[in-house]
Amino acid sequence: MRRAVCPGSFDPITNGHLDIIARASKLYDVVHVAVMINQSKKGLFEIDERIELIREVTAEFGNVEVEAFHGLLVDFCKQRDIPAIVKGLRAVSDFDYELQMAQMNIGLSGVETLFVPTNPTYSFLSSSLVKEVATWGGDVSHLVPPVVLEALKERLGKD
Repeated sequence: MRRAVCPGSFDPITNGHLDIIARASKLYDVVHVAVMINQSKKGLFEIDERIELIREVTAEFGNVEVEAFHGLLVDFCKQRDIPAIVKGLRAVSDFDYELQMAQMNIGLSGVETLFVPTNPTYSFLSSSLVKEVATWGGDVSHLVPPVVLEALKERLGKD
C-alpha cells in the first residue's frame, strides 16, 4: 500500500489544504491527515473539532484517514509505516522553511517529503488569514468548504 501523510494544524482547514489532500489522495492508496497538537497555542477550534471538519470535507475521497499527533512527525510516520510526507508550497518563502524540515526528516528517519505546488487560486491562502478576515466579518466563503464556513460563523458569532 502506498501511504503518505499531509500534516498541519488545519485551524481551520481551507480550500488550499483540501486541494493538496485531494491531489495526494489520487497518488496514494491511503492519505493520513495528521492534525498537529501544539500545547503552546490556543486554536480557534479544538483538535476534535478540526478532526471532525476534516473528516467531513475529505469523506468523498474514500482513502483519507484523519487523526491528531503530538511530537515529531517522523515518529508519527514510523508508527504507521508511512514513507512520505506531502506538503503544499505557496511561495519561495515556504520552500526555504520546508526544505530544512524535509532534510531533517530524511536525516532522522528516511521519510521522504514531496512538495506539491499550490493551485495559484490558493497561493495566498492560510488558516491565519481566513481567521483574521472572518473575525472582522469579511467574506471567506470562497476560501473554505461550506461546512467550515458555517463552523467559523458559529464560533465567531457572525451571521
